Amino acid sequence: MSVILRDQVQSITANLKAAGKTVVFTNGCFDILHVGHVRYLTAARKLGDCLIVGLNTDDSVRRLKGPSRPVNNENDRAEVLAALSAVDYVVLFGESTACELAGAIQPDIYVKGGDYVIEDLPEAKIVAEHGGKTVLVPMVEGSSSTNIINKIKA
Repeated sequence: MSVILRDQVQSITANLKAAGKTVVFTNGCFDILHVGHVRYLTAARKLGDCLIVGLNTDDSVRRLKGPSRPVNNENDRAEVLAALSAVDYVVLFGESTACELAGAIQPDIYVKGGDYVIEDLPEAKIVAEHGGKTVLVPMVEGSSSTNIINKIKA
């Protein structure tokens, strides 16, 4: 349950795997934390012994979601995520995909929401190349940061 630096992730993962632990990896913006995030992260954690969350930096969120996002800055988002019992480590990344991070972590299991298609996830290919698998976790209908923002604006 800690925020780690990018250059620490490989050694942490290697130590976990050497100890026989199953490493699960997911990534996202996690801008305004809601029940969908909590259920998703809890389901991801149940798939292994350790959950590492790749968190988009503020710049990468802006590129993905637009200039008004994120609502919460990367340090606050990282601290909130790290406080969740399901999350073991949070690591920031600024690229438009988490491919580089997935390659560094080489997780046993990569998790994304059910609104994705495995074949469309570039990270899934990287994970498979290292012997891992990708699992899609069902989404909580209607739960999203965008929906919360739109409700506040209404």
